[in-house]
Amino acid sequence: MIELSDRPMTWVFAGDSITQAVLHTHGARGWVEHVHERIRWQLDRLTDIVVNTGVSGWRAPDVLAHYDHLIGRFAPDVLSISLGTNDARAGLAGLDEFSTAMREIIARTPGTQLVLHTPVLVSIAGQAARAEQPAYCQAVREIAADTGAVLVDHEAYWRAEFGADDPIGWLDDPAHPNPLGHRRMADLSLKAMGLGELDEL
Repeated sequence: MIELSDRPMTWVFAGDSITQAVLHTHGARGWVEHVHERIRWQLDRLTDIVVNTGVSGWRAPDVLAHYDHLIGRFAPDVLSISLGTNDARAGLAGLDEFSTAMREIIARTPGTQLVLHTPVLVSIAGQAARAEQPAYCQAVREIAADTGAVLVDHEAYWRAEFGADDPIGWLDDPAHPNPLGHRRMADLSLKAMGLGELDEL
């Protein structure tokens, strides 16, 4: 759960294309935009700053290499990291590099409230390219446990919804959520952070 301050807070959401929310939302809000709506409007935190630094196609080592630009200069009170979907394409051979980069990003941001996300499920058609993605999800869980970060376990949530069925109903292609998938990501993120539910407009 995120502890809210009486003073204005800065929130940074770092990640890949799913965080950036380009193309696959078809003009609808991405999950970070939904969270932004909840924080700055519905919770009346009008002077909080919410920064989305997601970059399409990037992996944890890419974010680490550009840490100062994407994260450090904002001195965030809350840092959300949602990575692993692109990293998983490297299979088990890339798992150590992913975990090391994730831990280094966290180590460079002391005193920040952390939120870590497991990747969402990919479709059956997308599993061949990301066969080891469950191992990356488990790595995120372990890092969250080790660091005391808030864990947003999208993989578990989507698996509970779809079981062994293809999750294409929440996807726009084999790996990217559609608008409904983004809304479900936002709902789970808000719940895990203790920020309540989005008010329906």
